[in-house]
Amino acid sequence: MTRQALAAGIGRPEQYETIYSGMDVHPFTEPKTDRAAIRQRYGIANDKVVYATIARLQPLKGHDDLLSAASSLFEQVPNAHFLWIGDGKFRARFEQIIKQKGGNDQFTLTGLVPPETVPELLPAADVVVHPSYREGLARALAQGLLAGKPIISYDCDGAAEVCQTDKTGILVATGDVAGLAQAMITLGQNPALRNEMGQVGRALCIERFSTHTMVSQIERLYLRVMNQG
Repeated sequence: MTRQALAAGIGRPEQYETIYSGMDVHPFTEPKTDRAAIRQRYGIANDKVVYATIARLQPLKGHDDLLSAASSLFEQVPNAHFLWIGDGKFRARFEQIIKQKGGNDQFTLTGLVPPETVPELLPAADVVVHPSYREGLARALAQGLLAGKPIISYDCDGAAEVCQTDKTGILVATGDVAGLAQAMITLGQNPALRNEMGQVGRALCIERFSTHTMVSQIERLYLRVMNQG
């Protein structure tokens, strides 16, 4: 976001400082539920490779691209399964498309869930996919990594700060549906890679996105500015 602002001629580099939006990381790193329990709740078999998306079913969130990429994914990863966490005005249309494609047993749409329950659902996932077309830095990406899941994201705004290809996940050019499908195939076929990326991502995000870190950085910034005055 700093780069974009500077490119638009707003301010000088020394006037910017990045402070990440903090959250309580413990519900994600130490969830109250486990993989088997959540999968049983939603009727998802244990042998499925689950791709979770945490987003409103609204424009620009990329669900249509996931539907377009699904056929290629299912050909290469027959046990793939989508878990869409969230609700929105596109839900009825998505459900109709899924039904027409005969994919009712390959998609689970949770509907609206309380935000505090999201950490309880992530243990069911193997990968978190967030192909949004417009974000600052989606908290869903950090949440997926905190839960130890590798991430796939479009290269949108701040996504690259946490979605680091070959380290924490796979970054895909925005709108590249074929690339999105291949990223899902790559992670779907390689459980060891998924585990490695998830652990690297968790280590990256535990400190960076904790509320303690955010508050401490804001306090230091305010004190520095006050002292400069």
